[in-house]
Amino acid sequence: MDINKEIEKLEKVYLEKPQRVFSMYLNTDPADPEQQGGKWKLHLKNGLNSFENYLQMDGDSEEKRNYWAVKEMVENYMHENEQNLAKSVVIFATGDQSIWFAEKFQMPVETEFSWEETPKLDQIKKMLDLFPETGIILTQKESIKILDTELGNLKDTRLYQLDLDTEDWREHTGPHRAQPSMGSGGKNTKQEQFEARFEANRYRWYKSIATSLDKLAKDKNWKMIIIVGNKEEAEDLSSNMNKEVTKVIPKNMLEQEKMKVIDEAVFS
Repeated sequence: MDINKEIEKLEKVYLEKPQRVFSMYLNTDPADPEQQGGKWKLHLKNGLNSFENYLQMDGDSEEKRNYWAVKEMVENYMHENEQNLAKSVVIFATGDQSIWFAEKFQMPVETEFSWEETPKLDQIKKMLDLFPETGIILTQKESIKILDTELGNLKDTRLYQLDLDTEDWREHTGPHRAQPSMGSGGKNTKQEQFEARFEANRYRWYKSIATSLDKLAKDKNWKMIIIVGNKEEAEDLSSNMNKEVTKVIPKNMLEQEKMKVIDEAVFS
């Protein structure tokens, strides 16, 4: 999903009664002391009921039906996703389903509900300003993994591995397996030979893939680029790229769980 395009569409929305746009920012961050014990459920219930109570007293029957349809969709979505929530949920919706935007994000929000002529976009715009389209490039010897992210969410993953016979970088489509030469435990002769060869050719090999990374950054419209890896390797890769690198994190995280990488690279 291209969040920028979704926001552009939502900015054009204006609905007159009996139609209205429901907007919800719900803090579901388990690390937030105020959310202990799943308190988001109470906040959700109270937020939804507040509009229902208002419409019971001051609202025409068709607007009530539109709201009840939205309420049912929101409750179903939260129930279906209850076990895999992140730090927040953002929803924009209408009763006729002409608008339905529902996303979980890895960043906290201030809980807020609205039922108005236009969607309430202030918070999501602020989120996008803080955490725009970002490419996280993880390097570890002959492997380079790219995480394409937006608002802290993973959009796409790519893995390139260096073919040591041809010295070409190839996009790897199957499960990633570490090269035998990089096995754990005491170093054997083959591993030492590989490491010596890699150190001797590292700069040249990283230079050969830097153009592809620059093109990917342009195609994906990255506003930020973060390189993560061994200090010398990450700096070599950074120095060979024409695109500006936002920051370098000197830490090997290639094999780490993707969302853990995003959390540390983008939010720390």
